[in-house]
Amino acid sequence: MKGAFKKIATRMHQAEPETNFAFEFWDGDRVCFGDPSQPGAVTLRFKSPRTAKHIIANGFLGFGEAYMGGDLELDGDLQELLRLGICIGFDQPPPSPWQRFVFWVYRISNRNTCNHACQNVSHHYDRGNEFYSLYLDPTMTYSCAYFRSPNDSLEQAQHQKYEHIARKLLLKPGEKLLDIGCGWGGMLIHAVQNYGVSALGNTISHSQYEHARSKIKELGLEDKIEVVCEDYRNLTGKYDKIVSIGMFEHVGQKFIPVFMQKMDQLLNKGGLGLLHTIGKDKASVSDPWMWKYIFPGNYLPTPDEIAREMGMAGFSLLDVENLRLHYARTLDLWADNFERNAEKVRQMFDDVFVRMWRLYLRGASAGFKYGELRIFQVLFSKGLNSDLPMTRDHIYIQ
Repeated sequence: MKGAFKKIATRMHQAEPETNFAFEFWDGDRVCFGDPSQPGAVTLRFKSPRTAKHIIANGFLGFGEAYMGGDLELDGDLQELLRLGICIGFDQPPPSPWQRFVFWVYRISNRNTCNHACQNVSHHYDRGNEFYSLYLDPTMTYSCAYFRSPNDSLEQAQHQKYEHIARKLLLKPGEKLLDIGCGWGGMLIHAVQNYGVSALGNTISHSQYEHARSKIKELGLEDKIEVVCEDYRNLTGKYDKIVSIGMFEHVGQKFIPVFMQKMDQLLNKGGLGLLHTIGKDKASVSDPWMWKYIFPGNYLPTPDEIAREMGMAGFSLLDVENLRLHYARTLDLWADNFERNAEKVRQMFDDVFVRMWRLYLRGASAGFKYGELRIFQVLFSKGLNSDLPMTRDHIYIQ
């Protein structure tokens, strides 16, 4: 086992010769490159041969489970270790026939049918609004923010994201807006307060539903905003504009055509829509650790999948923007807030949960900074719309 990790360490050093890091094994043996005592250095300790064997056999899934269970100890920055892992592709082993079968069964059992979608979403989003309030901003926005300046606060950047989307959608007073997967209601509130629209939002998270309704009532906006606890497939009506922020990742590859067809049914002819989703440049295998522990049923689409299915549904693509670095910054601020409240989280759950969520937040940030994660905003119209600005000035000029 030690020999395999020494080879991994050598590959890391070859990929990043200036980095200081070390692997320390259960018997005190070490492999070092550079000076592990320097600021920014990373030392990873393996507590047992069993831990090392589990990681070699299962790649990042094994690493994640070992880290969660406390079978690995880390001195230094977790994200720096993840960056080094990304540089060499985490040395992911090809799955055995048994592992392929197990993951196939897991994927089948977590497909986002109407019944399973509720279970998958609840697994992540119904851990309690008090928990999410510990690391989100006061708007309770759980999606990529938009930073006009490195000094923008998280709350400011989330309002800027909503404004960025509103301008792309050319929202106007009196229009009807639909937010598919509205979360805790931030976009709905921003659009109604700043653009005079009426709005409907849906979620299948009971925690989000209760919070959104409570906040809307507190602001006296019940006559302008309605939130329903309903699957997107059951929505009805006609809308001038549609937005979906951070929900499309939960649709699942099989149901992408269903989602597009539903938007076609709901959007008025000539209307505008905006899809804000995590994705990848090219198709790749889903991360088993993320599927198992964080987002069961998730699927990250590629731009060509999105464009193809939008075209099949009769939509015309108008604009695509990649906000990759904005999401990395967002996740870093969430992770910092999480660490400041880690003891409260530990009291709510346990130490395994703290390690799991830490790995999720830091790992996702590393994925946007150094890996294959992307965040796309795709603006589209239903059929041709000739009443559009000739430039993007309306988005960026204050």
